[in-house]
Amino acid sequence: MKNRILIIAAHPDDEILGCGGTVSRLVKEGSEISVIILGQGMPSRAQVKEGEEENGYPALLKEQSRQANRIIGVKDLYFYDLPDNQFDTVPLLVIVKIIEDLKKKLQPDIIFTHFSGDLNVDHRITYQAVLTAARPVPNESVKEIYSFEIISSTEWNFPTSFQPDLFFDIEDTIGLKLEALKKYNEELNRFPHPRSLEGVELNARSWGMKTGIKYAEAFKVVRILRRLSSL
Repeated sequence: MKNRILIIAAHPDDEILGCGGTVSRLVKEGSEISVIILGQGMPSRAQVKEGEEENGYPALLKEQSRQANRIIGVKDLYFYDLPDNQFDTVPLLVIVKIIEDLKKKLQPDIIFTHFSGDLNVDHRITYQAVLTAARPVPNESVKEIYSFEIISSTEWNFPTSFQPDLFFDIEDTIGLKLEALKKYNEELNRFPHPRSLEGVELNARSWGMKTGIKYAEAFKVVRILRRLSSL
């Protein structure tokens, strides 16, 4: 049976940084994957010339997102226009409603989203909105929720508290993750900044080394529900 997976990210590039290698692997394995990008992203704060906006979202950044997600195999991409680094100025119910409406349409089995302890306020609020929208009530489609790390946010919230307990082998897809990140060229920095191509690869090597493989992405299990099969 194919899994229906929903990636819920606060900003453009979070979806690639957090789980790009895993998503590419799961696509290859037959899962149906959709991505929500809730916020505008840092380049959206720059001056945008007339005619360069697309539904309130800078057209260039939107195209970069499409290109990046095509590389990892994602076709269904949904954009929203929440203000960058200001999710705390938006009523939580508004964000929850966005997720609920799309969740009702897509009926995902699994959600990947941000870690609750990130430094970035938008990441923390996204996590809270996901838990609210996917409450474990009768007939809820979501049976599994996992949190991913975003380097230069997760590890910068001292004392760090990200303690992953699920790891995906991405040896065969780390190259696709890095290629996808190149599409977000304005978000990348020079090494030794963690949000550099070298930093992302070293992070995957580090998790791989800790789990006995070459490259890995790490996740914190939030909730897994296993129902009894009918007799």
